[in-house]
Parts: sequence; structure tokens; C-alpha cells
Amino acid sequence: MNIVKNQIDDLNLQLTIEVAHADYAETEKKELNKCKRTAEFKGFRKGMVPMSLIQKVYGERVLVDSVNRILSDAINGFIKDNNIKMVGEPLPSADQAELEWKSGNDFTFKFDIATASEVNFELGKDDKIPYYSIEVSDIAKKEMKDNLLRQFGSLVDAETAGEEDFVIVDFSQEGRNVEGAYVAVRNVAGDAKAKFAGARVGDQFDVNVNEAFTDETDRAYMLKVKKEELAGIAPEFHVVVKEVKTFAPAEENQENYDKIFGEDKVHNSEEFDKAVEERLIENYRQESEYRLSKDIRDYLMKKADVRVPEEFMKRWLLSVNEGKFTMEEIEKEAPAFFEDYRWQLVRSYLMEKFSLDIKKEEIEEAAKAYVAYQYAQYGMGNVPETILAESAERVMKDENTGRRIIENVENQKVIEAVKGAVSLKNKTVSVEKFREL
Repeated sequence: MNIVKNQIDDLNLQLTIEVAHADYAETEKKELNKCKRTAEFKGFRKGMVPMSLIQKVYGERVLVDSVNRILSDAINGFIKDNNIKMVGEPLPSADQAELEWKSGNDFTFKFDIATASEVNFELGKDDKIPYYSIEVSDIAKKEMKDNLLRQFGSLVDAETAGEEDFVIVDFSQEGRNVEGAYVAVRNVAGDAKAKFAGARVGDQFDVNVNEAFTDETDRAYMLKVKKEELAGIAPEFHVVVKEVKTFAPAEENQENYDKIFGEDKVHNSEEFDKAVEERLIENYRQESEYRLSKDIRDYLMKKADVRVPEEFMKRWLLSVNEGKFTMEEIEKEAPAFFEDYRWQLVRSYLMEKFSLDIKKEEIEEAAKAYVAYQYAQYGMGNVPETILAESAERVMKDENTGRRIIENVENQKVIEAVKGAVSLKNKTVSVEKFREL
């Protein structure tokens, strides 16, 4: 066997492997004898089938398998012996000649192999990365305070309906009456809006419900019928306003303090203001940390300047996802894939450089945090620890989700290590300036 390496450029090379008959003959012979021992043909006892018939039936498959086994071992050995840090897998070269699969022939194979550029850089206090501290303004505190009170507010009676208010009405027409229907004034369309906005208890008017409530799902709910029944209902209804409701923020009292911050945490207006400021500071801190992690990643990527064999990787993605994606689709998603791959190389380098490792407990805690967030999305807070642990175990069994959680743990450990190695330049900015950034 003969292997010739042709370095195309610093990231791409081609291997030409010549497999002679002598290289695969012994393997081929053993496989054919194995077929002979186990083959069952009508008219022959097991193990007594003539080799000529075995060769005719199984010869080409055995030949291909034998040559490919020798070829695979040769490529893997060459990669290991030459310490080639390969990207993807070897791909047949475009100039690979067509092969005649005939026992006794010599075969020549050509494969493309690609690598990424080496990741090697140092970090020190001369590396400066900005850290943005966000100012807590009186306006922001008032906005958060108002929002918190609105979150725990309720509907109360009003004299006149405004744009953001609700009216409770009775709809009627000959043979049909609907009592106590809630109407959000902001959702009313067309000329009917002027009738609902400014309405008072006792007002009466006619509306075309098809024009006033264009969403069929909402209209069916309001008229208390099934959606498919709407077509058979005349649209003209008489409306009688029974109640007018407006949304009022929660009052500042102990009951609402406990609802917002937890029982017995806040007791008066001064403590309310302080708790609002602390929550705002924590929210801003989280945003600043997120921005810092992004800036650190961008800084590291620029400093590492990792080059990857993009054209080879597109071919490899097309090959390993055969039939799932077209080259056009891969071209569209390729920039994001290359960026993520570069970051994987940088992250792996830093994990080794800082001697970082991931403990089982860290992955478990990250998985529980992930499922806790999922529960919170559905309004389920304070989920029992046992349920979190069981849910975390389930999500880690999903290959994609589990891998993302582990990668996130690695990201956090790398970012924390880098924060300790470089200089963080604190910059205090307003929340408006931070949003611009």
C-alpha cells in the first residue's frame, strides 16, 4: 500500500491511497471462506458449495468490504500517525476516477481532508473588555413601581368607557339573547368603536358584529356559540351596556406588598421603594452580565482569528445530511454554523488552557434551572425540588437539549475564567444608552 499526501493549502490536503491486490487478498480470502462455511444453496450441503459459485454470488460484496476495511484502517492510521486534527470526515475527491470492482485489481483512491487553523493565544491584564454598569434613574424606578402595581391590579367600575377599558353588555336580536358579554374597547373595529368608547351604563345602540369584531374566534366566544355557527347568525344586534370596567393598579397595602415581594418582606412605602430599586439593580446586573459575556466572546473570537475550511465543510454537511438539505439551504445557514464551530474550538482551547472541567452536579443544576425556566414560562413558580430533578433527568436524555445544556455550562465556566484573567473597564451608562448598545 502506498499513501501520498498533497497539501493543497494550509487547511486542505488530499490523500492518494493505492491499494494493491496483495493488500486485501488475505482479507478477501478469509471472508469468502466464511461465506462458504455458512452459505446454504439448494442441491448442496452446507459448507460444500463450490467456491466458484460463492465467488459469483458474494464476490463483489466481499471485495468491496475487504478493500474498504483496508482503506479505512489506512486513512485512520495516517491521520493518527500524523496528528491531523481533522474537520468533519474525509470526503472522496472530485477527481476520483471510476473504479472497476474486480478481484485481483489494484485500486487508487483520492480523499479530501481538511483542518482548522490552530488556536493559540494568551490572555492577560493588558486585554481590556468593557463592563457596562447601568444607572438606576428615578424615572426607571417609577416605571417599575407602576408596572408592579398594575400587574396586581384589578377591574373596577367606571362611569365612562375609555380606549383601554371594558364594557359588559347584553346582545339581543329576534330569537337570540346573549347576556353579560365582555367587550374590550381596544378590540372593537370600524365605526362601532365610537359607540363603545365613551359608553355609560344604560346606553343602548345597534352594531354589526361582523364589522365590529372581525376575529371569528373572539366573536364566537362573545356570542357564546361555536365558530361554525357564525355563518347562520344575522350580524345586526342591539346592545345594552350593563357595566363599565376600568383597570386600576393595586393599592399600596400589606396584602399587595406580600403578593409582589413575598410574605413579610416589605411593610411600608419606603421599603417598597427600596425593594423596587434592588430589583431594578438586579435586573440591570443580569443585563450587564449578558452583555459582558457577549463582548468577551466577540473579543476572544477576534483574538483567536480561527480559520476554517468553509467550502469543505459545506460539502461535508451536504454529505452527512444526505437528502435532508439542499446546498442552497446549507449556503444560507453556513455563516452561523461556521461562527458556532469557531467558538467551539476557542471554548475547547480555553477549557484546556484554564484546566476547567465540568462536574456532574453542575450539569444537574443547569438542567434543573432550564426546566424551572420552562415551568415559569407557564406561570408555574416554586416547583418542588423532586419534580425539578425528575424533569431535569428527562430533558438530559434528549441528545440535542442535553448537549446544549452542557455547552452552556462550558460557556459559563470559560467566561468566568476569562473575566478573572483580563481587565474589565467599568463604564457607567444610562439605560437608554445601554439599549442603544
